[in-house]
Amino acid sequence: MPRVKRGSKRRQKRKKILSRAKGYFQTKSKLYRYAKEAVDRAQKFAYIGRRLKKRDFRGLWITRIGAATQQHGLAYSRFIHGLKLAGIDLNRKMLAEMAVKDADAFATLVELAKAAIEAAPDTEAAPASETAEAAAEPEAAAPETPAEEKPAASSDDSADA
Repeated sequence: MPRVKRGSKRRQKRKKILSRAKGYFQTKSKLYRYAKEAVDRAQKFAYIGRRLKKRDFRGLWITRIGAATQQHGLAYSRFIHGLKLAGIDLNRKMLAEMAVKDADAFATLVELAKAAIEAAPDTEAAPASETAEAAAEPEAAAPETPAEEKPAASSDDSADA
């Protein structure tokens, strides 16, 4: 089998790595071996950073929405719940943008959320006595069974004895 020396492909590959490593400290920008390690590591951090950026922005939007809803006397979680009940489907990015740039429109959304919460049937606020009675009924109706029941002896067991 003939020997393959790769020719221009090797040069192109090395040139690409070294150009990506421009500006790196000392040998990491000059020697291929160390430049490759540095570039691979940088690409790994860039990949992770792209995911972290999404997480960070979502947290920022939630903080902005929460601060704006507190000014209107409503908690963030109740606001989001109210929007879902009202059938308003806006993402957190748009809600945060409205909270910062269009306070009047955001105030109307808060009022709509409050109205939807008040109009919804309230399952959480059932009196404690009613829930205790409902929980006690199934226990009373259940028949009592002995803790340990032994199975009936089979014909094989009696034959051996």
